[in-house]
Amino acid sequence: MPRVNIAAPEFSYDDTDPEGFRSGMFRPGKSLGASATGATVYDLPPGQALCPYHYEYGEEEWALVLEGTATLRTPEGSEEFGPMELAFFPTGPDGAHLIRNDSDQPLRVLMFSNIVYPTATAYPDSAKVGVYTGLDGEDVMVERSNNVPYFHGEA
Repeated sequence: MPRVNIAAPEFSYDDTDPEGFRSGMFRPGKSLGASATGATVYDLPPGQALCPYHYEYGEEEWALVLEGTATLRTPEGSEEFGPMELAFFPTGPDGAHLIRNDSDQPLRVLMFSNIVYPTATAYPDSAKVGVYTGLDGEDVMVERSNNVPYFHGEA
């Protein structure tokens, strides 16, 4: 059975991530043969967040703090989220969340979910919606204000 040890993963970093959203990530799924579920270990330096406040339309997500203390923002507000605490984020607005490192220590978080394509993600703070297809070049991020009527542009 394929397996990995997440105690000392090799993190990859995206140099294009803006300040406030810089984190390392380790995604072992493909190397283990997973296609319907995903897991990522994130390494968050102080002052960084995983991604903007968001909720998923098609995927349930889970978060487990492995090391350090996170600030977890949900529709109910923000609170500390510590080692070996597990949170579940359902689909839709009730599952909105943001995980941030407001401490002066490193933070490691394991996130896992089902993988669904196509799917969409809402970003309430910036009024955006991302549509993800699983196909290169086919994803789109739009501001909700760009909404057009159903028959817009049709002959």
